[in-house]
Amino acid sequence: MRLLHVTPTYLPALRYGGPIRTVHALCRALAVLGHDVHVFTTNVDGADDSAVPLASPVDLEGVKVTYFPSRLLRRLYWSPPMARALAREVEGFDAVHLHAVYLWPIWAGARAARARRVPYVISPRGMLVPELMRRKSRWAKAAWVALIERTNLEGAAAIHATSAVEAAHIAGFGWRLPPIVTIPHGVDDPPASSGAALSPDVAAAVEGGRPVLAFGRISWEKGLDRLLAALPLAPTARLVIAGDDAYGHAAFLAAEARRFGVTDRVTILAHHVGGADKEALFGAARVFAMTSLSENFGLAAFEAMRRGVPVLTTADVGMSEIVRDAGAGLVVEPAPAAIAEGLNVLLADAARSRAMGETGRALVVEHYGWPTIARRMEALYRSLGEAGAARP
Repeated sequence: MRLLHVTPTYLPALRYGGPIRTVHALCRALAVLGHDVHVFTTNVDGADDSAVPLASPVDLEGVKVTYFPSRLLRRLYWSPPMARALAREVEGFDAVHLHAVYLWPIWAGARAARARRVPYVISPRGMLVPELMRRKSRWAKAAWVALIERTNLEGAAAIHATSAVEAAHIAGFGWRLPPIVTIPHGVDDPPASSGAALSPDVAAAVEGGRPVLAFGRISWEKGLDRLLAALPLAPTARLVIAGDDAYGHAAFLAAEARRFGVTDRVTILAHHVGGADKEALFGAARVFAMTSLSENFGLAAFEAMRRGVPVLTTADVGMSEIVRDAGAGLVVEPAPAAIAEGLNVLLADAARSRAMGETGRALVVEHYGWPTIARRMEALYRSLGEAGAARP
């Protein structure tokens, strides 16, 4: 199949994680299966531009990526050259896959696909969670949903959710939606050891004993204040929080640690952590904790499972259903007392924790590698063509 993926940004630098990494991993795995995979994206790299060729495909591990400039309305990733390319080329693809909502490339891709009667899939990527919409740009997002996103979603051939939690959020809008298909993220195998020296702050963090690790973007959505509030009730827990700092939230967490009197048991690494540093943190972790207010999936927790680390999570995290069903950790209520109780159970029984970690590792290896996930997505794309052929 000839497949077009449209995303606002795509691998501008290795420091990016989450959705960008998973989109590339999916595209790469689809290319390995023999599909002709193309990506249309912009050259936006935060406040800067990526140093990439423009309007000409670049081969990234078998994926043909075309970058387009975005010079105005960059927060929406507006790119007239991309619009012209979509209008000119979209008809030559068997299916289009749009990654995200609220952003101009998704609107442009959906509009072009509908105009040429090419079936398209939308992956909202956790951006249609009512609680997050209420707490961040509430009125702007409500207007965008009403004026633009509803049409995009109702016109799709399918909507892709990564978990039952996300699927329920999407279905809750009550619109005339197409089928919502749940296919989880995959996870890469851990990289081989590079032998690189650890950063001094990471080395110090792992030398202090086996911590509870919270890894990922440091922001209010991650519910890290819940985790800090649990520490006074979990006296043996030492917490390491690591990841890119969003909007100075790390300073707020440091103040919360002081307020709860647990500063001596909390280390905050408020910067990008990757490579050998990341593997060292996962390797040292006794427990991986994810207590987000809402998480459509929870990729970092999945990465912990792949490395044999037991996971403590709340039901607001999409992949918690996998943790619960597999017995790969504990799913707890979001209250500090419940989080503390879960930490105490996992930290007190090392043998049980190790067994949970190994159960999680075996499950991920067998069912959630990217080749397996790509085959499931391939089946979804093929079903779109079959459904279209069956229409009168």
